Amino acid sequence: MGGSFLILQQSIVAFYFCRMTSRLLLLGAGRSASSLIQYLLRHAPTENWFLTVADVNPAHLVPVLAAHSEYARAVPFDLADEAGLEALVSQADAVISMLPATLHPVVARACVRHGRHLATASYVSPEIRALHDDAVAAGVTLLMECGLDPGLDHMSAMRAIEHIRTRGGVITSFKSYCGGLLAPAAEGDNPWKYKFTWNPRNVVLAGQSTAKFLENGRLRFIPYQQLFARTESLTVPEHGEFEGYANRDSLSYRAPYGLDDVPTILRGTLRRPGYCAAWHALVRLGLTDDSVNLDNPETMTWAELVAAYLPATQVPHLDLSQRVATYLGLNPAGEEIGRLSWLGLFSDRLVGHAHATPAQLLERLLSEKWQLQPHDHDLIVMQHQFEFELNGATHRLTSSLAVVGDDATHTGMAKTVGLPLGMAVRRLLRGEVAQRGVLIPVGADLYEPILEELAADYGIRFSEEEH
Repeated sequence: MGGSFLILQQSIVAFYFCRMTSRLLLLGAGRSASSLIQYLLRHAPTENWFLTVADVNPAHLVPVLAAHSEYARAVPFDLADEAGLEALVSQADAVISMLPATLHPVVARACVRHGRHLATASYVSPEIRALHDDAVAAGVTLLMECGLDPGLDHMSAMRAIEHIRTRGGVITSFKSYCGGLLAPAAEGDNPWKYKFTWNPRNVVLAGQSTAKFLENGRLRFIPYQQLFARTESLTVPEHGEFEGYANRDSLSYRAPYGLDDVPTILRGTLRRPGYCAAWHALVRLGLTDDSVNLDNPETMTWAELVAAYLPATQVPHLDLSQRVATYLGLNPAGEEIGRLSWLGLFSDRLVGHAHATPAQLLERLLSEKWQLQPHDHDLIVMQHQFEFELNGATHRLTSSLAVVGDDATHTGMAKTVGLPLGMAVRRLLRGEVAQRGVLIPVGADLYEPILEELAADYGIRFSEEEH
């Protein structure tokens, strides 16, 4: 009897061990986390997860999690509370960070200390890369760059690259572009055809270093001052014309993609035609500068601010927009000046922020002018362009993706950032990701099931044209 009872006890323990809950910790629940949270809640019952969402202000999560209280909760969290971070990480099996990228190293170090996996949608920073050996020793995976860009760009590019190589092709050129934009119906009278679906500060400070890429075997540099003046045009089927400007460092992707010998490689950001020329005017005026505090009063007007950047020798009786056009060598009635005027740069509107940098003032202005409205639909566009040699002939392959958001909460940006990240975490917790240390999704064992799930369950798929 005692032996049978012991066996029964062991069976019960083994059953519950097999059904042990995996504890997930999500740090940050901002504008791009909606689809990720929805995905995690959808799979929590079948995957036996318990999700803790930690956010600086979790009140907005209460109605979202109300129907899922048996496997989800929201808690307040401040990254400045080191003890709180240690406690949350120690209680988790895996951590997903949707915090600003600059905060990831603090989280990553806590994960390594406690032997917990980490997944993010952000680039591998030098601080994260330096944790590789420690993460391997701790048996921890730091899974980075699993969102849209970076993330889906890696996955889709690698699938195409492997397809070309399997056929015996030799890639001679690879260009990849991505942009978060507006669906045409949401553009309205906005001449920029753009609103914020991502961190506004990142948009204002975009490209503020020299872009590096390869073109026909030659190293190319574009300084920030010229970045938005040197664009390329491209077409995405069914979604029209776009222009792309080069990202900071395209060269760093040769090794991860296995393209060390490719003569041309460039990664860029997409905008609608006309955006870059007008943004170039903002750069030339100095309004994207984040390095100097203007020591300005908040009662300063935008017209006064812009005028302060113009030479005192200019003809004072001219309208401010005409003076700016003359200074920049633009047509006073042209589209660039029209876009600047639409923002209110020549108006008596108060800047509303004292002792600020120009970039901070511009961000404040744009956050209102480019705010996504509840009824707006955003548009995510990605395109890879390959040239390759096969059987003595040159071939071109174009792989394109377009995703339209549902509304201002479940945006295309939230979908394409959050869903791949959630899918990667699902496989990580299932034990399907064997590699430890710092990892990005360039292996077929990770990107193939994610791309398949995106296509099958969400209709997010790339279309290809070859000629």
